[in-house]
Amino acid sequence: MSTIGKALSLLDTVARLEKEAGLTEIARLCGLDKATARRFLVELEKHGFVEQDSETRKYRIGSAPVRLARIRETRYPFLHVAVPFIKALAEATAETVHLSEFSGGRLSTIHVEDSPRAHRVNVEVGTLLPFHATASGLAYLAFCPPDEIDAALSQPLEKITDYTIVDPAMVRGLLDETAARGFSINHQGIEAGVVSTAAPIRSPSGRPIGCIAIAAPMVRASKAAVMDFGAKAAATASAISEKYYGSERPAGTSTQIRRTG
Repeated sequence: MSTIGKALSLLDTVARLEKEAGLTEIARLCGLDKATARRFLVELEKHGFVEQDSETRKYRIGSAPVRLARIRETRYPFLHVAVPFIKALAEATAETVHLSEFSGGRLSTIHVEDSPRAHRVNVEVGTLLPFHATASGLAYLAFCPPDEIDAALSQPLEKITDYTIVDPAMVRGLLDETAARGFSINHQGIEAGVVSTAAPIRSPSGRPIGCIAIAAPMVRASKAAVMDFGAKAAATASAISEKYYGSERPAGTSTQIRRTG
């Protein structure tokens, strides 16, 4: 990994921390020696990407990423367009609904609407969504070109729960089902006791840019309920795509993309 890549990876690590952390902990989490971690932190602090508490000497995320995020959202208002649809879907299903976006080679959560119920699935903004282990990941990957699917499934697939499917051939089967249905279903792939369904938000070219997902406890996730959630997620994803890009609909399907290569 390049020096810039390592520094950005460190920034990403700091951004994920639930509380401030010291140099030693950050270095350990990043797999860096303390001198290198300190050098990166000093430079990142200089440009406002991290902040150091003057008393505890611990670090936290700075204001610069927030400023850049606001600029991006102003110019490319994906979140602004999507949130009203997400709120409506959460109200209609009474389950946790979350929006993800693909950026920097990863799919991550950028907005969450919590279920109003006491027993609900908790999803945090910034959560990374592995392609093989989440409904969002499956929904995204199912509509990608064949070479990108091959590349994703050639990587080691982590066994996150006892139910996570890590056999590439079985994951491909799930992708085929997702493409045919228009939405994915994931049973306990990333968290035991949780069933999720998701649909891709696609550009006019057909390429996914993110996903909308519904996550529910298994006790409320009957087959009929999951299919209903999936259909609602697909309709919502389509509505977001149309609102964001205009009336031009995404071209092609995952199955067509794969067959034509």
